[in-house]
Amino acid sequence: MEDLIQTKNIIEISGLNKSFGDIHAVRDLCFRVREGELFAFLGVNGAGKSTTISIMCGQLPKDGGTVIIDGVNLDEKPDSIKSELGVVFQSSVLDKALSVRDNLESRAALYGICGNAFTARLTELTQLLSLDELLRRPVGKLSGGQRRRIDIARALLHRPKLLILDEPTTGLDPQTRKTIWRVVEQLRREEGMTVFLTTHYMEEAADADYVVILSEGSIAAQGTPLELKNKYTGDFITLYGVNEEQIAAMGVTAQKAGESYRIAVPDTAAATELIRKFPQTFRDYEVVKGKMDDVFLAVTGTKLDDDKTQEEKKKK
Repeated sequence: MEDLIQTKNIIEISGLNKSFGDIHAVRDLCFRVREGELFAFLGVNGAGKSTTISIMCGQLPKDGGTVIIDGVNLDEKPDSIKSELGVVFQSSVLDKALSVRDNLESRAALYGICGNAFTARLTELTQLLSLDELLRRPVGKLSGGQRRRIDIARALLHRPKLLILDEPTTGLDPQTRKTIWRVVEQLRREEGMTVFLTTHYMEEAADADYVVILSEGSIAAQGTPLELKNKYTGDFITLYGVNEEQIAAMGVTAQKAGESYRIAVPDTAAATELIRKFPQTFRDYEVVKGKMDDVFLAVTGTKLDDDKTQEEKKKK
């Protein structure tokens, strides 16, 4: 039974296209998302991520292609698909003048969740997201991190099978980010929820089950984080307590970082060969694989951190 669950696709997108005038925002996009997994959808601003999400949510018509969510074709039963989705957008869609409770109650009513059913669900979400002290406060008086927790509660009201998180933690403090991911992982573990994530934080993408990287509306790379690291980056050796002469003797290029040297090698086998060849030099060292930041840079020629920094500057 577990294997069947793992192989079932909750999202199937084929030949998806969308243009805005002369701008081809999404180009023949094809990918699958398995039920219960954490799927990371990466790309710089303008790569086509938000356009794809808007099409999946039925907010934007597509020019061509097929979108199937939980076995239902978007063209045939769009309303049925919407009931399976919970979406946390980049910008909050809450009413700032209303209290947290009133916001959640009005949104729950749209799904037919009223009376005792709403009270019970609110109690569950309050415990999950620690909302006790926020329920009576106007949303407009909350901090960014507090509003984000309410946004997530809103998206979870109807127990969606698929939670779409569009850059959910950008600009938030580390503690709030940690809280959000604790909740997400709990929902995946206990309810089998699928999470579709866009993010500027590569450490979040590194924890995904599968990653798709977009560039100019097309898929530039895809695979598990380990597969992408093995394909697009090598390993890195950091040597401590050595000098320039020892580095030169190995015939390698190294970057000095404080009191250490960092050497890039193609793979672990190459690192092992160096260690065997120069055992006296390798007395204090560590070998690590490249990170998702290195993968993204190799695939797109830019860093998501640069894009994130620009967006956060705009908000200040």
